[in-house]
Amino acid sequence: MIFNTLDSPLMESTARTATDPVEVSFSHFTGASGVEEFNFMFTPTRYARFDQQLEWLEKAYYAALSEHGLDSSSVVLSRFFCSDLPNQIDDLRKRSFSHPDSSHKGSVSVVKQPPPAPAKVCMWVYGIKDPNLPNQCTNNGRNCVLKRDGLEHIWTTGYINLETKDPYKQTSGIFKSYLKTLDNKGMTLEHNVIRTWFFVKDIDSHYWGLVEGRNDVFDKHGLTQDTHYIASTGIEGSHIDVHAKVLMDAYAIKGVKKEQIEFLHALDHLSHTHKYGVAFERATSVAYQDRKHVFISGTASIDSEGKIVHVGDVIRQFDRALENIEALLTQADATMSDMQHFVVYVRDPSDAHIVHVLMKERVGDQPFVVVTAPVCRPGWLVEIEGIAAIPYNDDSLPGF
Repeated sequence: MIFNTLDSPLMESTARTATDPVEVSFSHFTGASGVEEFNFMFTPTRYARFDQQLEWLEKAYYAALSEHGLDSSSVVLSRFFCSDLPNQIDDLRKRSFSHPDSSHKGSVSVVKQPPPAPAKVCMWVYGIKDPNLPNQCTNNGRNCVLKRDGLEHIWTTGYINLETKDPYKQTSGIFKSYLKTLDNKGMTLEHNVIRTWFFVKDIDSHYWGLVEGRNDVFDKHGLTQDTHYIASTGIEGSHIDVHAKVLMDAYAIKGVKKEQIEFLHALDHLSHTHKYGVAFERATSVAYQDRKHVFISGTASIDSEGKIVHVGDVIRQFDRALENIEALLTQADATMSDMQHFVVYVRDPSDAHIVHVLMKERVGDQPFVVVTAPVCRPGWLVEIEGIAAIPYNDDSLPGF
């Protein structure tokens, strides 16, 4: 049995401005089990040095957690979107909330994807609060493992390979390391990996190195157009080390059952990705006893033939991207109001303001961030991703 959160008190979204100049938006989902999930977006609203904005973010972060009865042990993933990462990493490393420690064991993702001025850094935070079971997280600096109800949720961040300068070989090296991590835990790409993010430096030059490297790995591990791929975003973004051309974050679940997973296509709106030579799922849903998560891959203005729609018009491309997301959500019995957060990527920084205004008009106070990050094809001016959550009821499935 599936419920619509438009009529349900189980999901809420609020926004406010902290005492310091930081806009904070918040979404909250509670399933029948009482387990809560939350998403925050933090964005500075006044110009200052990076270290000053980071101080504002830290204060707003702890204030927001406290306001909602949370603490840092509830945080599973934080992602920092930075404007000039090589010059900002030292300040990030000085702050307790921007790296795992004894009290904060969640994964931390850091990527150079500039937010609109005056912000030099924005932050997305995802967490879980269980009234009956404190989070049991372990973190080795790259992999955060959260054990829940017989499952292990593994959030992986910051995978790079610097043994070569070639983006194809860097991609192959990243997968080689990640496959070892999976194998050590008795997992595989085909059966356990739900979502990946690939950040590519100078994407117009290096994207196809990523694509070909990933395609070759997938072919060897049973991921084909006849089986399935993995929900993903491949977008411009860069690592602290300027020599890294490809950076990967990922999410996998140990113990997930095949019947929990559904791959979403919406072929009346979008083509299969293999139609133009790439290998990822448009969206993937994972169902549990009391909820379903819908992972929306990076989605642009594309039609059912794989062609770019509304060339040169960012506003109409934005509308089509959201229309495509709505079509994917419909297949999972979800709606736009079920989205817990959005990340919006624009190619041209001068489009960031109008896209931000359009997002506010369309999604209101639901958490979102707009960053400058060119999409994989030059003709695409905007791309949108996110995660939805809806109530679900199937006692035969694992709990969340």
